[in-house]
Amino acid sequence: MYTTVWVTETVSKRLRRMAIVAITSVAAWTVQADEFDWSMGVYAGKYHDAEPAGALAGRANYVEHYMLAVTGSKTLWRHSEWPIAIELDGMLGQQSGLANLTEIAIAPALRWSGLPWRDTLRTDIRLAPLGLSYTSQVGPLEAGPDGRGSRTLNYLFVEAAFSRPQTKDSEFFVRLHHRCAIYDLLNNYGANGEDFLSIGFRKKF
Repeated sequence: MYTTVWVTETVSKRLRRMAIVAITSVAAWTVQADEFDWSMGVYAGKYHDAEPAGALAGRANYVEHYMLAVTGSKTLWRHSEWPIAIELDGMLGQQSGLANLTEIAIAPALRWSGLPWRDTLRTDIRLAPLGLSYTSQVGPLEAGPDGRGSRTLNYLFVEAAFSRPQTKDSEFFVRLHHRCAIYDLLNNYGANGEDFLSIGFRKKF
């Protein structure tokens, strides 16, 4: 009799443990399934003469030079518990205004999704400090005092992305798009590079 009771209790405990594991696994899978690994989007921006820090501080002067770009990203890694991910972001853009030229760029980006109001308005911060940008020609805004410049420069962007918690696959964003020589590390032509304050929209899938 006691053996039967012991066996029954053991089986019951094991079944409870299996149920807890199954529920936990389903919950974890649901959370992961609610995330998206790919995205495509478009953004447009206007040139300004300050580095990203200056633009954030409101010290930028704007010039009649514009960019229209398509952008795509792929999530390379996502933490299982913390709201942090690493993505690979690429863009292809056309500049117009003072000059017509094409830019292509790629950079790894860190995405942080842990701001406290995320259940009301999901706000993600994306930062890509080191990347690679190439233009079809040296634009007049990137030429140094002697007229020389570099078509290949560092690509940096800082971005704030916004979406509703119910529709995280649709995201509006504000991006500071920056090309630079990393304080003359890549060249010493004496030019800052290019900076665009941009707004855009992306769809995740």
